[in-house]
Amino acid sequence: VRNVGYNNVSWYLDNLNVMWDAVYQNEPCQGIPSQDLCNLVLGGHGEMWGETVDASDLQQTTFPRLAAIAERLWSPRNTTQDLSAAAERLRSFRCLLLERGIAAAPIDNKNAREAPSGPASCYSQPGASTKEVLVV
Repeated sequence: VRNVGYNNVSWYLDNLNVMWDAVYQNEPCQGIPSQDLCNLVLGGHGEMWGETVDASDLQQTTFPRLAAIAERLWSPRNTTQDLSAAAERLRSFRCLLLERGIAAAPIDNKNAREAPSGPASCYSQPGASTKEVLVV
């Protein structure tokens, strides 16, 4: 059992000033001495404690950072090395979440749950991809 600890790159979602990219760069196999042992990692977790959140801001506090954690844990390591590609996927995922009624914050916010920098579609906010996203 390994706990990444409570620090500025940990997966504690109540660190409101830690952006998705710092969370994304937290390597689940750091400190594990071999690839064989890393292959035995079964999962991980991102925590959100109640002292910094309530029902009115839970979703935008946890997303997109929880999505970044999920991608790191569920994707092959060689596909999670490019932050630019990850940013594009997370922006598209945010739009999908919004379309499905989940209040996900913009990924480029300096602090979790901040409002967007201005009015616009999630597809046209700063850094957004112009590619269409298939909604299933």
